[in-house]
Amino acid sequence: MATTSQASAIKHPDRFFIGGDWIVPSSDARIDVVTPSTEELFVSVAEAQAQDMSRAIAAAREAFDHGPWPKLSHSERGKYVRAIGDTLRNRAADVVRIWTSEMGVTHQIGHGVLQIALDAYAQYAELSETFTFEERHPPKWGGSVGLLVREPVGVVGAIVPWNAPPVLIAYKIAPALVAGCTVILKASPEAPASAYLVAEVAEAIGLPKGVLNVVTADREVSELLVRNPDVDKITFTGSSAAGKIIASICGERIARCTLELGGKSAAVVLDDYDVDAVARSISDSARALTGQVCSSITRIVVGRDRHNKLVDALASEFANIKVGDPFSETIDMGPLAMKRQLERVEHYIEAGLAQGAKLAGGGCRPRHLDRGFFIEPTVFGNVDNSSTIAREEIFGPVVSVIAADDEEQAVAIANDTVFGLNASVFTNDPDRAYHVMRELRSGTVGHNGARGDFSIAFGGFKQSGIGREGGVEGLLPFLETKTMIMDGEPQHLKASTSV
Repeated sequence: MATTSQASAIKHPDRFFIGGDWIVPSSDARIDVVTPSTEELFVSVAEAQAQDMSRAIAAAREAFDHGPWPKLSHSERGKYVRAIGDTLRNRAADVVRIWTSEMGVTHQIGHGVLQIALDAYAQYAELSETFTFEERHPPKWGGSVGLLVREPVGVVGAIVPWNAPPVLIAYKIAPALVAGCTVILKASPEAPASAYLVAEVAEAIGLPKGVLNVVTADREVSELLVRNPDVDKITFTGSSAAGKIIASICGERIARCTLELGGKSAAVVLDDYDVDAVARSISDSARALTGQVCSSITRIVVGRDRHNKLVDALASEFANIKVGDPFSETIDMGPLAMKRQLERVEHYIEAGLAQGAKLAGGGCRPRHLDRGFFIEPTVFGNVDNSSTIAREEIFGPVVSVIAADDEEQAVAIANDTVFGLNASVFTNDPDRAYHVMRELRSGTVGHNGARGDFSIAFGGFKQSGIGREGGVEGLLPFLETKTMIMDGEPQHLKASTSV
């Protein structure tokens, strides 16, 4: 296999971006990032220690309490956010090369998904102009003017995972900045370079000092960010296990938190929809980021009489997925992001076999690839919904087909999970689709495909998280609501016909 890892595009991997400057770390500790397709070193970055995290928090606190940022108008802050997106657009080649090198997303998919991140900066810049941050209400119990105002929550700790940093960074920092918050962006140790690139952009556009601070830390030091009383809110994307720890820590001090966590998302296939079309759709979505997507559809529930036909169709489609060098334009799916992730997926495949599921396709390392963290896209049939591979998030290209006796049981199976992030309904009848979609306990439900739209809202029911990201729903968690009851009308209300 050809070597595709290239030198990192970031300028200061040995430093942290704190208070608007590139700061020398407090220690010489480093984190090595390996390119998953070649197992070669991609970049080595500084690893934050307790002192470094404290400096980043202090810089964000100072910028919020005494800097100009919260006092700017929303429109002024929106111009900075728009500039971040525009500058990243100009560096799209660097963004995608880093993403591919760090976690193995195919170059082709990376360019397509990057647009979601760029749209986030544009959408929140627009909301800075159109969202109603101050509303007038008639008071019922005294006073003559009632105002509901939305103010920034304060200092935000933004913790992003390794699978899709460009997108998840955007949907955390863009609304936070428009709201008037300052941010400590904590990069994943497995994929830190995207955050460094955003720091370079912040520096290039002249973002005020301390408004965005970027560090890379492992779990112990990251927990200091969550525990620090100077951090008003945590926004986290990652595993449900880590989310539970963060929620408990935030609960101890009543800190605000938004949690976007794991999933075990189901597709319900109704009896009027062609199973070959289902297989094509699932195949297209399962290979995205090598199945390392929290909202990936990994359980397919179908009528018992069509179970075998769907399993065969999926196995056929998955066999046609070309696995290999993610920099190649002819490749459909790259590697898993790291060795431990490959071992995790292999463990679940073994568990599926041990518990009686039928391996219909895949399940092994591709024979033509002797290096890198590759796995074949994998299909299991005859899966019991109580089995390990149906209950636990695998985070890889492994799907399970589950038989149901009728539509009611199919919905019950889909809902029989601790998660509730994403789901799909396959039917030609929009009325049937709507009915089933309303029955599914899931934050997003797609019709005839694995769908999602951050521009509307994204998040989950149950153990898939708390709160939403994207759209207006994703702005609200970065705002505190204040009610003001006044005896007189302030001048800015008199000067405008509407607030």
